[in-house]
Amino acid sequence: MNTWNYTKESDFILMGLTDSKEIQLVLTVLFVLIYLVTVLGNAGMMLIIRLDAQLHTPMYFFLSHLSFLDLSYSTVITPKTLQNLLTSTKVISFIGCFTQMYAFVLLAAAECFLLASMAYDRYVAICNPLQYPVIMSTRFCSTLLTGSYMIGTMDSTVNIFCMNTLYFCRTKVIHHFFCDTSPILALSCSDTRNIQIIIFIFAGSTLVVSLITISASYVSILSTILKINSTSGKHKAFSTCASHLLGVTVFYGTLIFTYLKPSNSYYSGKEQVASVFYTIVIPMLNPLIYSLRNKEVKSAIHRVIKKQKGSRLKFRVALSD
Repeated sequence: MNTWNYTKESDFILMGLTDSKEIQLVLTVLFVLIYLVTVLGNAGMMLIIRLDAQLHTPMYFFLSHLSFLDLSYSTVITPKTLQNLLTSTKVISFIGCFTQMYAFVLLAAAECFLLASMAYDRYVAICNPLQYPVIMSTRFCSTLLTGSYMIGTMDSTVNIFCMNTLYFCRTKVIHHFFCDTSPILALSCSDTRNIQIIIFIFAGSTLVVSLITISASYVSILSTILKINSTSGKHKAFSTCASHLLGVTVFYGTLIFTYLKPSNSYYSGKEQVASVFYTIVIPMLNPLIYSLRNKEVKSAIHRVIKKQKGSRLKFRVALSD
């Protein structure tokens, strides 16, 4: 049987989402618009948080890095997807495919623990407000962030190391629009049972630990909110975490729907749509969720715009003098 890895053959073929030229054109226009909104929304969110001193708090520190992660893994997936939609050649090199997979796993795993860190931040803010400045210190926030990236790097390194041991003797066609773990495992003629177990343990641990942290935080938050007597107090407390709760629900909902499925159902249209949602659509939605539902962000945008107008006016006055 003819086997190959990167030392013999250098290309995979990404089948993409559809063979229909008409649908490809519609998807191209749609994905371009989504990607532009993603770039502008996430870059804008990072810029606003950096420029406005009142947003230099732990919550917005994490939110700026959430925008960075969303922008990064959208950039890892979307441009190559657009290239495949626009051209007849859907080839991706072995190195390119594994690089895409490495970056995607790293960023997605890091986002899981970043969302967990944001949930813990909301827990401390609502359940222990007097100790909030002490607990959520700059050093501790930086530790949580570093830990998120380290766990993402560990998951991704283990994943790519396992995948790099495989030999492929079947078709080189990946039935997906990006290099994900499951479709590539399906191409291998090696025994993948042990590799699947290892990947499942690491990926499952990331998902379960982060979900437990988020769930425990929100159970405590809900318990505290229910103890508040005034309706306005309850509304104010809930509004501080509503955006994050919505973002978590959308992100984890699509992840669970996509990956907690039997392997033989992975290539169905529903799973592909879910993959599109969390790789391309969610990075666009997050800045909208966290800005449109957040009065502090809206106020910060107005302050930054007003400050920029003031600076320009002073500059013009100085030139006229």
